[in-house]
Amino acid sequence: MRAVECGYTMILYKDIFSFPGHYMSSNYARDRIKELRTEVDHHNHLYFVENSPAIDDSEYDLLMRELLTLESDYPDLVTPQSPTQRVGGKLLDGFEEVAHELPMLSLGNAFDGNEIRTWHNRISGILESNDFEMSCELKFDGLAVSLLYENGIFVRGATRGDGATGENVTLNLKTIRSIPLSLRGESPARLEVRGEVYFPKSEFERFNISREKSGLQSYANPRNTAAGSLRQLDPSVTSERPLDIFIYSLGWAEGNFRMPDTHLGTLGLLRTLGFKINPHNFLASSLKEAIDFYEQWTQGRENLDYECDGVVVKVDRLDYQQHLGSVGREPRWAVAYKFPATQATTKLLDIRVNIGRTGTINPYAVLEPVEVGGVTVRQATLHNEDYISSKDLRIGDVVIIERAGEVIPQIVSSNELLRDGSESEFFMPAECPSCGDQTSRNIDEAALYCTNASCPAQLVRLVEHFASKASMDIDGMGGKLGIALINNGLIFDVADIYTLRSEHLLEMDRMAERSTANLLDAIENSKKRPLSRLLTALGIRHVGTEVADSLADRFGNINNLMTASEQELLAIPAVGPKIAQSVSEYFSSDSNRRVVDKLKQAGVNTKIGDIESINRPIQQIFTGLRFVVTGRLEKFSRSDIQDLIKQLGGSVSSSVSSRTNYLVAGEDAGSKLSDAARLGIVILTEDDFNAMVDQRPFYDD
Repeated sequence: MRAVECGYTMILYKDIFSFPGHYMSSNYARDRIKELRTEVDHHNHLYFVENSPAIDDSEYDLLMRELLTLESDYPDLVTPQSPTQRVGGKLLDGFEEVAHELPMLSLGNAFDGNEIRTWHNRISGILESNDFEMSCELKFDGLAVSLLYENGIFVRGATRGDGATGENVTLNLKTIRSIPLSLRGESPARLEVRGEVYFPKSEFERFNISREKSGLQSYANPRNTAAGSLRQLDPSVTSERPLDIFIYSLGWAEGNFRMPDTHLGTLGLLRTLGFKINPHNFLASSLKEAIDFYEQWTQGRENLDYECDGVVVKVDRLDYQQHLGSVGREPRWAVAYKFPATQATTKLLDIRVNIGRTGTINPYAVLEPVEVGGVTVRQATLHNEDYISSKDLRIGDVVIIERAGEVIPQIVSSNELLRDGSESEFFMPAECPSCGDQTSRNIDEAALYCTNASCPAQLVRLVEHFASKASMDIDGMGGKLGIALINNGLIFDVADIYTLRSEHLLEMDRMAERSTANLLDAIENSKKRPLSRLLTALGIRHVGTEVADSLADRFGNINNLMTASEQELLAIPAVGPKIAQSVSEYFSSDSNRRVVDKLKQAGVNTKIGDIESINRPIQQIFTGLRFVVTGRLEKFSRSDIQDLIKQLGGSVSSSVSSRTNYLVAGEDAGSKLSDAARLGIVILTEDDFNAMVDQRPFYDD
């Protein structure tokens, strides 16, 4: 047995464990603990990241046992980044929300060679060259997370959520051994990395076998199990599940640290800091090389120990990425080139319909349950009446289904040879199944609509959409509450949300005083949202966030938009004939105009400010200025102040640099405040920022 020197006495490990505090000084304990942590972290990295262990399990266990013993006897020397602290913390009541300093964008998809070539041609046109390198990375089917490090220490981990806001799952992420609790070597003062948590297929199989032996139900697929494991309120439960992670990008970095100028170069740096990077990343010098890489893994993905549903192709140069920018929530410079969909055969038991928020009547298939790509599928989309007719689908058919992009199940075809005469045709309803009003279909559209603007089913969907984060962001106003409010006769349109009173809400089930007060506060706060958010929230057909931004910028207030002609709408680059017709029809409806009037009377913001007429542009007082927003704000939400800066011509960055003009700082501003002071950047309070905004005149509607 090995011995260690302790002061003037030589003692055996067994003696340390029997009499740990009797033979050593606190100085020795501090030094030995530091040494053990370094050694344990090193072997964790070799085993979990490099897949190249240097010692056997018994030697590793001995190191951990000594470290645990020393920390037990010297609890004041225990730190959160110690490898003994990966599993710990109290049972959580829930997960707090985390606002991502830089949005976690989603990816556009390419499903075949033509679509990937179209993406490449579009990028080449913007860059005015097709001579650029691309990183090619396997697309893992797991759960996206962000990891935040300060001074090399892991301080927070969050799920992707909706891209702007996720959930704090730090304690659960600490249980994943391939996530470093402290970085190796010199690193930026603050940095955030993005990665994909996954459940290795081999470990998942062993995990299910173990559950079955214990009389427990097995899980359906690794992806959903990984997601569920990260949302356990007890971190010790997560620790029992052998999750892993691949880091696929740097989110942002702060501090005086030179970063590489390419994406793959950045991943190389992250590898030296101790992060687990996928070993199959490839640099393609041409689209042909990228397609060859894709085809190689189309055949080889079954040999991987993790679920993989495609290849992510990215422009490698970071300055090119910045130049290309994003469209909505998708970066132009990256695309997910999806593998061919997985198919299965089952029976079409029924065809039913539901009603969307814009009145669309949407058919869907009820299927005999079948497993497709590790997921049990019971329903599939049928899109519209033409889709059903073109495939000649009948209730009772044997059908082939696939998960398009391994996400949305859809029916590919039916097997007419297996029909026995019991099958029946499906016809779209002549009356709305919710309100009983007549349905109609425009000549140039495939969708069938309920024409009743007061249809209860439409209202349920519209209320949920109106209150969503991308719209008016009314926290607590979910679909179930919307149904309850409608059923209790408290709201008949979305404007009625602003007439709710505490005495009405307290009479409803599950509405206590605190939840009622929180909901009313959220409703009141939503009145301040930008005009573009209101236009998104109204649920106008074909009007998403980008079109809403363009409409708000062009017309400035809702009165100007309501009176705009289709020709005036078509003058906006983002607006085509269908959108122009849809907007014009929406505001020509008396019931919709009444809703807008009620919203204005309730005090909901319906303008962006410096607009006297549709021909006067917004005064771009922030043109050419770069802002960083940090800390806890009282008068703005983070998204609201960033929206306002952009509306006034400015740009928003997540990190402070020499190019930053202003830092808007709230409470607990942190290291960005000191960085700004060091660089001589002007620091604004919320009141200072408001004073700048007030330089431009505001006009009433």
